[in-house]
Amino acid sequence: VNINWLPPLIEPIALNYKTSVCPFIDIIKWETFAYIAQDEGARGAFDWGMFYKRLPLLPSSQGNASEPFDNPVMAGGLFAISQKWFWELGGYDEGLDVWGGEQYEMSFKIWQCGGRLVDAPCSRVGHIYRQFNPHGGFSFGDYLSRNHKRVAVVWMDEYAEYIYKRNPQIKNVNAGDVTKQKALREKLQCKSFKWFMEKVAFDLPEYYPPIPLPPFAQGEIRSMAASLCIDTKHGGEQATFGLEQCLKDQPEKNGEQEFELSWRQDIRVKNRDFCFDVPNREKRAPVILYKCHNMRGNQHFVYDVSNFHILHVATHLCLGCDIDSKMIFMEECDAERKTQKWKFASYNQTLILKEMNKFF
Repeated sequence: VNINWLPPLIEPIALNYKTSVCPFIDIIKWETFAYIAQDEGARGAFDWGMFYKRLPLLPSSQGNASEPFDNPVMAGGLFAISQKWFWELGGYDEGLDVWGGEQYEMSFKIWQCGGRLVDAPCSRVGHIYRQFNPHGGFSFGDYLSRNHKRVAVVWMDEYAEYIYKRNPQIKNVNAGDVTKQKALREKLQCKSFKWFMEKVAFDLPEYYPPIPLPPFAQGEIRSMAASLCIDTKHGGEQATFGLEQCLKDQPEKNGEQEFELSWRQDIRVKNRDFCFDVPNREKRAPVILYKCHNMRGNQHFVYDVSNFHILHVATHLCLGCDIDSKMIFMEECDAERKTQKWKFASYNQTLILKEMNKFF
C-alpha cells in the first residue's frame, strides 16, 4: 500500500454507509517486485463475453483528479465496504466457485440495491499479478461459466440473453440454486438491470454493443505493389511484423494473415485480442502489435477506398511498405505511391464512405 491509502477509502463510507470504494490498483511485477503505477483512472465495465473492461473517465470526472468518481464495475479483490452494508447485501454469493464473476455480482447489487460504487484516486494499492498458478489446477469443472450464469440469472434480467448469444454454452450450464439470491433482490427492492444500463453504465454499449456490429473490412491485407500480404506471424505484444507470401496463394505455408478493420476502427488480428498500434510518428514509424484497448488513439485506422490507403487518424500517416525488405511502416501519404495501396479481401464500401465523411 502507498502513503495515506486508507483515509480516501473510508471517508466516502463515513459520509454514506451504502457507498463502496475501490483504490487505484497498481502493478507489482512478480519477477522483480518493481512497482508500476497504472494510468490516472478509468471506469470498470464488461463486455458481453463477461470479460472485465475499462471505459474512459467522463468529462465531469476529469476536472478534479483527487475526487472519487462513480465506477459501474469494480475490478474485484480490493474494495472497502461497511460491514453493515455488506451483510445487508447478503455478502458474497456462496454459490460462486473459486474466482471470477464475484466482481460483477457485488457491483451490480451495490448499484441496483440503492448503493454507490466509486474509485478513490488518492488511495493506491499495489497488486502482484502472477504469471501462473502456483497451486496447480482446480477440479471444479467450468466454474467460470457457472459463476457468470448465476450472476446473469439473478441480476441481469433480459440482458442475460446477450450473454447467452455471445457464449451459447453458458445458457445450458446449471447455475445451481439461486432462490436465496433472488429472494434477497426482492426483499431489498433492487432496481432492474435496464436501470443499471441506462443510469450507471449508460455509455457501455458505445464501446461494447450487445449485438456485434459488422466490420468495415476483413480478411487478408494485400499490397497492390506486389503479391505480398501483411503477416503478424502470431507475434506477441509489441512485436513488429511485415509482409510475406499470401497464404491464399500458397496455402501450404504457415502464417497469420486474417484481420478485421472493426467497427471500433482498429485493425484486429482474427481470433486474438491484438491490434495494429503506432506508438510514435517518427520517419517510417513502425507498426507493432498491442492489446486492443478500444480507445482509438494509437490504434485508430480508416480505409480510404478512393485510393486504397490505410490511414492512421491520429498522425495522418499512411501505411506503406518496402517490397525488398518486406517491412511495413507509417509514412507521409502519397496518392501516387503504389507501396501505400492495400486491398482487404472484402470491405463494406457504404459503411466506409459514411465513416470517412466524419473525419475528412
